[in-house]
Amino acid sequence: MEQTWRWFGPDDPITLAEIRQTGATGIVTALHHIPPGEVWTRDEILGRKGLIAGAHLTWSVAESLPVSETIKTRSGDYRRHRRNYAESLRALGACGVDTVCYNFMPVLDWSRTDLALPAADGSVTTKFDAVVFAAFDICILGRKDAEQDYAPASVSAARAWFSGADGAARERLLRTVLLGLPGSGATMTLDEFRRALGAYGELGEKGLRENLREFLREMTPVAEEAGVRLAIHPDDPPWPLLGLPRIVSNARDVEEILGAADSPANGITLCTGSYGASPRNNLVAMAEEFAPRISFVHLRNVRQDGTGGFAEEDHLAGDVDMFGVVRAILMEQKRREREGRGDRRMPMRPDHGRTMLADEMLAGVRGRATYPGYSLVGRMRGLAELRGLERGIRLSLGI
Repeated sequence: MEQTWRWFGPDDPITLAEIRQTGATGIVTALHHIPPGEVWTRDEILGRKGLIAGAHLTWSVAESLPVSETIKTRSGDYRRHRRNYAESLRALGACGVDTVCYNFMPVLDWSRTDLALPAADGSVTTKFDAVVFAAFDICILGRKDAEQDYAPASVSAARAWFSGADGAARERLLRTVLLGLPGSGATMTLDEFRRALGAYGELGEKGLRENLREFLREMTPVAEEAGVRLAIHPDDPPWPLLGLPRIVSNARDVEEILGAADSPANGITLCTGSYGASPRNNLVAMAEEFAPRISFVHLRNVRQDGTGGFAEEDHLAGDVDMFGVVRAILMEQKRREREGRGDRRMPMRPDHGRTMLADEMLAGVRGRATYPGYSLVGRMRGLAELRGLERGIRLSLGI
């Protein structure tokens, strides 16, 4: 596997020089300063590519070329946004960036209730608590008919949490849920969030699925022509939230997405943490079944709490069978090598990492902490563990 690292561009407190010392050779990045729906020009792409090459690294994956909410809802100026998306794909392909990770999640690209959960070893991780999230939905957001989406016991537990939480805890939860995307620096207000949710009020799951199918039918031929592989990222977490439909959550969803445009250019990002948050998903089986269409791999681990929540774990701990997943990926890579496929490198990145003591010291020196889950030392530990796992599997299989 090609070992890569997510970098949020020149404003990322982690430098390219530091990334090079992690052992990663590929960079996963995006042009975060360009608003969703606007064009990534060749000049902008080549400028970023040159910056990365100057550090003796390679721009391996564009994550993310964002799909605007306008495209997802097929409203307003969505036709122009889709034309711009196609133009950006062509520009990326012409500049040699051949893998594009994107998602089709409405409004929220990830959801957590705690971004600073102390782990047993003193490091810091993130958590999704189903009761606390319900408290946000019912008591803070005040979404109409929200209680109907939860079991009566969950509603009671959510109201009890809210009653026992002080103002600081409630405000912390609000900021956590509304936190902007990594690299964007943007955070919505509660009123903006309510309006964003309202845009999906009439669409529903059926409408969102049809909009994704239409997007893929239009973009897949463009990607084929440009020499680009599209890799859709799963929902995080993989179930409906806040009345929003989620349509990239399980194997059935993946089958439907791949069937919408039957082409190697229409593939998936296998994110073991996102899919792994649900006890219904068997990650090894999914890795084996969809191996030919896996274009990008996010390796992280989670531990389910049995009540609809989870916490992020060390990369080789948790409920995901990381050995089985990596073995399946390596077997697929070997098959691609035998067939002479051009996509045999299979980029992988250590997705998320705990904030460790050294990360806290670095934040103090720099005057700025990294985005939750995107620490330097925590991810470097994860990459080292995954590198060792890959090496051991290769030696055992003789590949």
